[in-house]
Amino acid sequence: MSVYVYAITKESHPLRLDGLEGVGKVPAEPRVVRAGSVCAVVSETPEELSVSRDDLQGHFGVVEGLWTEGPVLPLGFGFLAPDEDSVSALLEQRAEEFSQRIDELTGRAEYNLKGIQDEDAVLAAVLRDNPRARELNERTRAGEGVYEDRLALGELVAQEVQNRQEALAGEVLSALRSLAAAEKVAPPSQQYFVNASFLIDDERSEEFTEACRELAERYGEGVELRLRGPLPPYSFV
Repeated sequence: MSVYVYAITKESHPLRLDGLEGVGKVPAEPRVVRAGSVCAVVSETPEELSVSRDDLQGHFGVVEGLWTEGPVLPLGFGFLAPDEDSVSALLEQRAEEFSQRIDELTGRAEYNLKGIQDEDAVLAAVLRDNPRARELNERTRAGEGVYEDRLALGELVAQEVQNRQEALAGEVLSALRSLAAAEKVAPPSQQYFVNASFLIDDERSEEFTEACRELAERYGEGVELRLRGPLPPYSFV
């Protein structure tokens, strides 16, 4: 039967699994697969595994429980292996690589920052600062514009919004990246103008969170910066 894999650790990890409940409607009991200097924490794969709240909580609960006790390589949700033997074989084959990466992540945590720009605020700023956009908007509101004017207004506003969001994302990243050991930046989306994960040394965590707070204050009500962390370093495994 296949096994569900949560994380990889060193053999020296405390591996206290009491109280940790894994994935599944009936939460699976985590156990350890050992192979020399490294280990994997696994459980039986439930018959029905889905991206449900309970299964996600089971996965992240096990990983974070392990991470609070010592460094781990956290796997993403849904990692399955055919059986314990295949897990052992992989651990033996890549033990040195896994150990080295665990060492590199020791004393570090992931922080995820998402930036949201208020739509009304950015549109108002575009109309305030761009004379052509303001002219087209006033003509359209007065009922004087033709189809081409409305089309030109939409294209102009969309481009201006994109330019502003790219510039804002660049400012945020530039202000924070010097504090990070590494970063992973996701492509901007309709919802977030910036979505970035930073690998932060423990001794710089307060400095980093303070820098995020100062950025949020600087940009004011039109921009919301959502910071999550410290987290296991999912994005850096």
